[in-house]
Amino acid sequence: MSENRSAGDVAIPRRDDLENARQVIRAHLRPTPVDPGAGTPGDPGLKLESLQPTGSFKVRGALNAVAAAPGTRVVTASAGNHGLGVAYAAGRLGRRATVVVPETASVAKVDGLRRLHVDLVRTGDGFDEAEEHALALAEAPGCHYISAYNDPYVIAGQGTIGHELDEQFDGPLTVVCAIGGGGLASGLGLWAAGRADVRVVGVEAAASTAVSAAVAAGRRVPVEVGPTLADGLAGNIEPGSATIGLVARHVHQLVTVTEDEIRAALRYLAAERGHVAEGAGAVPVAALLAGKVAVHGRVVAVVSGRNITPAALAAVLAAGEAAPAAS
Repeated sequence: MSENRSAGDVAIPRRDDLENARQVIRAHLRPTPVDPGAGTPGDPGLKLESLQPTGSFKVRGALNAVAAAPGTRVVTASAGNHGLGVAYAAGRLGRRATVVVPETASVAKVDGLRRLHVDLVRTGDGFDEAEEHALALAEAPGCHYISAYNDPYVIAGQGTIGHELDEQFDGPLTVVCAIGGGGLASGLGLWAAGRADVRVVGVEAAASTAVSAAVAAGRRVPVEVGPTLADGLAGNIEPGSATIGLVARHVHQLVTVTEDEIRAALRYLAAERGHVAEGAGAVPVAALLAGKVAVHGRVVAVVSGRNITPAALAAVLAAGEAAPAAS
């Protein structure tokens, strides 16, 4: 990373950092496939990050960050998917890792972490408390903290999705992605900054709107976080997060979706497209199906993850089957 680019004490990545990340990630991951669909809001193209080996796009940023991390141990806090990515990366790169997750973390994600060679710590009622504990652990000698989103290497790693889209779709494009802490949207925004024919749209769960609140205020604004199927998006963001400015500069539209809209998107992906997604992975599709996205050219939704318990997915699908038909 270049010097003299910081938000607080976090360096801000540039577009050339995405190319460096691309070299790291190509050594360990294959490009994820796409389901082209019709490329319309009602039948969007799908970038299937859900087919990553950890079930989520977050393995990209984790690989790039772990490869660059000093010290002998990496420490992170995660709602689950970033932790899975760090654990996978640590295994591939021969590093030691501690992952802190909240007690409320998805059972599917916790079970996945237990199958990997990682020191797993469960603490706190939500992501904010887990993050506080992880930061304290990272103060030990030889440890390095990797944020799930507020890390220049993580942001650059997530942006490598754009390099694959360059080869998979012709422009103009509207690329729609989920926003929790803003790492994915920031990385895609940096990629899109080099293409005049690409718009990036970020989608939050209405129950957790920390990034849009921060962008509107020009600084971090603590928000109340409610329960959501998109558990991977839930939580506040770090003070001085680099993603606030990056999203403000490079993301063209921010929208929110309701829990009912997320459920409808999960049903659509499973029944109409044949793909399993978790709540956070479905929010871009939810926004498109609800008509909330201003579209420019072909539409691509990033299905960012699949780590949902069978019981949770079955409940969503069963509720849809039980709903009365529209008159």
